[in-house]
Amino acid sequence: MSDRHIIKGGTRDRQIYEYAVLRVVPRVERGECINAGVLVYCRAESYVGARTHLDEARLLALDPEADVAGVRAALRAVEGMCAGGPAAGQAADDTPGRRFRWLVAPRSTVVQPGPVHTGLTTDPAAETERLLGLLVK
Repeated sequence: MSDRHIIKGGTRDRQIYEYAVLRVVPRVERGECINAGVLVYCRAESYVGARTHLDEARLLALDPEADVAGVRAALRAVEGMCAGGPAAGQAADDTPGRRFRWLVAPRSTVVQPGPVHTGLTTDPAAETERLLGLLVK
């Protein structure tokens, strides 16, 4: 079994977290997508975070006329909303859970959340990085 499936730390140290993959669907009518980020929420740690990585070549392979700058702006907005504070705009005063729930709500736009999954972690921020590497890069 590889390290990617092994949860380190004792059982008392682990917290439940939820995550969703951010997908870019350049042409909604075709349904083709690429993974471009992850959202992670851990209630016990009051943590919500997002990490993104856009593979521009893959996006343009699906749609040569894709609005790359617009997609990058949308992904930055998701990261800003997770960070909270002024970058979160109107959601700045919302709890991490409310921001996560709003971000994972189904929508028919170019940047869409995938289904929500769960796991156990000792470090939600490190888990965000791990999932980005595993599911996006």
